[in-house]
Amino acid sequence: MQPILAVGLGEILWDVLPQGRLLGGAPANFAYHVNALGGAGVPVSRVGDDDLGREALSLLVCRGLNIDAVSLDPDHPTGTVDARVDAHGVATYVFPDDVAWDFLTLDKAALTLAANADAVCFGTLAQRAEVSRKAIHRFLAGADKALKVYDINLRQDFYTPERIAASLDAADVLKINDAELDTVTRLFDLPRGERPALHALMERHGLGLAVLTRGDRGSLLLAPDEVSDLPGEPVDVVDTIGAGDAFTAALVLGRLKGWPLDRINRHAARVAAWVCGQPGAMPEMPEKLRVD
Repeated sequence: MQPILAVGLGEILWDVLPQGRLLGGAPANFAYHVNALGGAGVPVSRVGDDDLGREALSLLVCRGLNIDAVSLDPDHPTGTVDARVDAHGVATYVFPDDVAWDFLTLDKAALTLAANADAVCFGTLAQRAEVSRKAIHRFLAGADKALKVYDINLRQDFYTPERIAASLDAADVLKINDAELDTVTRLFDLPRGERPALHALMERHGLGLAVLTRGDRGSLLLAPDEVSDLPGEPVDVVDTIGAGDAFTAALVLGRLKGWPLDRINRHAARVAAWVCGQPGAMPEMPEKLRVD
């Protein structure tokens, strides 16, 4: 049987941490974790034709990822982000403008990938520039058979209500954290409370699944006919970078395998807890966490 083909669509960048640089970007992290969990994760992105870009591509290949749909930009640098980790291991981010992933283009390899993908995960950050925003929605339109997952990933002020609404309309699944849900509730005047707000988003945008992650308070999965609400997994946090993307990867694989929501939720939480206990966004994944 062919592995599940899941695309991470959007930014590839370097997380600049106090201890050094680590490769990241939510879509790239997602693709890596799909691969690490037993699927076929493929990034669709753009890096600069520079030392950081070539290093990123080399590292992705070393991690087992297909980079045919990652293009080189001769005019804009590879993206970086200043990731600041607080005493609790929680990261905040500062993103420079006009970097390669702001100018995402779709070549033949990317469009072929769209037509064949089983799942696509995309977010809001890579839509901050018009060029990439149009490319992302073109890819989604071409991904006819794919489960489309909007991992909202709100960063700084790189979002508008219109962009969020268009992304929700294009998605089958919403994945959001508690802080982001507070923001979206204000932006769209949603009912107060986790479940009422999520139900309102599902009804307005035709979503088949809404996923809320709450850090150490666990995670909530809502479908029209099924609910899973589980407490958090115990973990000694090193940093939280990439943990949400790992959760999403496990979620997608479980959903496409037809698992019940409780099983998906429990496994995704264990995967995210493992990543929280390791440095960086792309740690090695133990065999016991693979989705077979």
